[in-house]
Amino acid sequence: MDRDAAASLGALAKYFSLHSYDRGSETAELSDLYALRYQIYCLECHFLNAARYPDGLETDVYDARSAHFSATNAEGVVAGTARLVMPVEGERLPFFEHCPPFADFEPPPAAESGEVSRLAVKREYRRRAGDSLWGINESHLKGPGAVDESPRGEKRVNAPLLVLGLYRQIYRFSCENGIRYWYAAMEKGLARVLRIYGFDFTPIGPESDYYGPVTPYLGDLRKLEEALEASNPALMWWFRSGP
Repeated sequence: MDRDAAASLGALAKYFSLHSYDRGSETAELSDLYALRYQIYCLECHFLNAARYPDGLETDVYDARSAHFSATNAEGVVAGTARLVMPVEGERLPFFEHCPPFADFEPPPAAESGEVSRLAVKREYRRRAGDSLWGINESHLKGPGAVDESPRGEKRVNAPLLVLGLYRQIYRFSCENGIRYWYAAMEKGLARVLRIYGFDFTPIGPESDYYGPVTPYLGDLRKLEEALEASNPALMWWFRSGP
């Protein structure tokens, strides 16, 4: 791992804690995650009607069949969240309804597939002009810088690194639960940033308007592991065993 990447992972471990919540977790346990989703998807981006969520918690029918993940800062505040929608026999994953794949797409085994969705990063970690919903900025395509300077002189881990930490938790959960393939509806900038870190997703359909312009992608975890073992074994170790 190069020096910048090592510094990035050290900064993430210093400033944040990563958490995983299995399927069936109670709403009370996940309320801070749902509250962040409400803040971003309903109040900031207006993708969803806030009036539908009078308790200030954005949830849907897929949450009960999902594993959930979060990154919390030193004060215990949720800075980022994501979920992995798990397979259910006879039911499609949500992206099929909103941004379907190409007609000739051949899906991998459904029982080994999940969908990464509801990825969101708190506003404070999306400070730069041009930042997207997930905190991705064109400047991040130049390399994996670890820490941004706030106007008050604080050091803050940037949004792409938070996303990387969430993906690490999703990876570990997937390995423990027989999930090899990840679907995700992503903006192209996020896909490019993830590729910098070694997550090479393949586009499987046209761009659609689904909480903004997104493209459906598919990732194979075995191919990811092979690529990281060859190009960045220290990062692969961090995903498997790092603190």
